[in-house]
Amino acid sequence: MGKFVIRQVNSGFKFDLYAANGQSVLTSEVYVTAAACRKGIASVIKNAPAAKLDDRTADTVKPLTNPKFELYRDRAGDYRFRLKARNGSIIAVSESYSGKPGCLSGIESVRKNA
Repeated sequence: MGKFVIRQVNSGFKFDLYAANGQSVLTSEVYVTAAACRKGIASVIKNAPAAKLDDRTADTVKPLTNPKFELYRDRAGDYRFRLKARNGSIIAVSESYSGKPGCLSGIESVRKNA
């Protein structure tokens, strides 16, 4: 089972979701308060299991409604994903992956560990 860890940063609070193997699979945006950060965690728990996969790297991209995981390539060409809530807000983002299969595994890990 995964676990969420809240940490304080210079501008507020962030959370990370760690898989059972200790790897960080998701990092939140910065929240002003710890209470808001906990609400972000609740949003991941609520939205991740039902979130659809919006693969922005596919040949044909069909926009999907939220909640969703957006899989995309960053400026360096690596794969990443972000989890969006029902209202379209970005809840959290992934680390970079050199390959698409690893990124897809990261999404499944969030679904499983959230």
